[in-house]
Amino acid sequence: MISRFLPLQVRRLLGVKVTTRPPDYQLLDQPGSLAPLLAALDRVDEVFLDTEADNMYHYKTRVCLLQLLVDGEVFLVDVLAPGLKVEPLLTVLAKKHLVMHGSDFDLRLLHDLCGFRPKSIFDTMLAAQLLGRQRIGLAGLLEEHFGVAVDKSGQKANWSQRPITPKLLNYAALDVWHLPALRDILKRDLKKLGRLDWLEQQCRAQIDSGSTGFAPSTDNDWRIGRSERLRGAGLGVLHAIWHWRESQAERLDTPPFKVCGNTLVLQIAEAAEQGDSEASILQRVNLGKRHSRLFPSLAAALREGLARDPKTLPRRPGRDPNHVSLTQAEIELQDRIKADRDRVAQALGIEATLIANRSQLAQIARAPKKIDEQLLPWQSALLRNEPSLKI
Repeated sequence: MISRFLPLQVRRLLGVKVTTRPPDYQLLDQPGSLAPLLAALDRVDEVFLDTEADNMYHYKTRVCLLQLLVDGEVFLVDVLAPGLKVEPLLTVLAKKHLVMHGSDFDLRLLHDLCGFRPKSIFDTMLAAQLLGRQRIGLAGLLEEHFGVAVDKSGQKANWSQRPITPKLLNYAALDVWHLPALRDILKRDLKKLGRLDWLEQQCRAQIDSGSTGFAPSTDNDWRIGRSERLRGAGLGVLHAIWHWRESQAERLDTPPFKVCGNTLVLQIAEAAEQGDSEASILQRVNLGKRHSRLFPSLAAALREGLARDPKTLPRRPGRDPNHVSLTQAEIELQDRIKADRDRVAQALGIEATLIANRSQLAQIARAPKKIDEQLLPWQSALLRNEPSLKI
């Protein structure tokens, strides 16, 4: 096609998507193979990093691949490779400035792996949000700025399968290849708007949040969706079916949603709440390709739930004794603060919740003078001089 010979800017104006030749990379998947990467890290202070995980395919999420762009070279580290120890690598990475995209999940994943906490980061997704970009995903930003069409199939790939296909390795390499140029563009635009400090604050908060890892399981995780509407038999059935699903998912080493989705779990519980018979409920159940294998144990769980006295179920956590509902005056103040927040956000061209979310608005309404305890400095600076909060 003649379009391939046109300049990039012209192709972008014409809506022609550009496919990029994958960068060369080194796949490190043998014991002792990290030496060239560690040597490259000694030469730099900044690293471009991404991860791939298997959360779509296994019960417990694992880091499967690390992608690093270091001093112009792409390294792909197979974290699951036998005999390859990545802890020394992550110890070195923790001392570097990292450029990442949408780092929250990655940081939690790496923290749970080995207590990883980076020195500093530049998150290109956070940067895009603070610029008010409509498309904040990496694929969207690469297409917008470079006209690059990224194959999104890698987002749903099974990264735990070995060997990793060349197609997936190429996809993984591209994830970090464009980060330097993207970071430069976003940094320039943030600087023009005087929002670089906003990003630095957001990134520090992201590090703190990521360093808590993923929330541990609790005795009330089974209370999903519309469970608050259940009072009788439905509660016992929900508890039994949810735990049945967890045990089956762990046994099959698959995510719980692939055993059955929340919609079906809640439908079963709600049918029990309405007094439907066991037979009537089971007639509506379809577990897909695993139906014949899973149906008998599901039926047993349903019977167990129907026989359960709801009063014997784990109780919800009690209300915080220090929590007091907002007074009418505080509710009215919260509404005024929200209106000011929305107006400020619209003027800045960013999402309003970037300045303060619903929970934070309530806490500020309760104690306006403690606004700095709820918000980052850039956020509180935007609100404190608004009509609702002349502090």
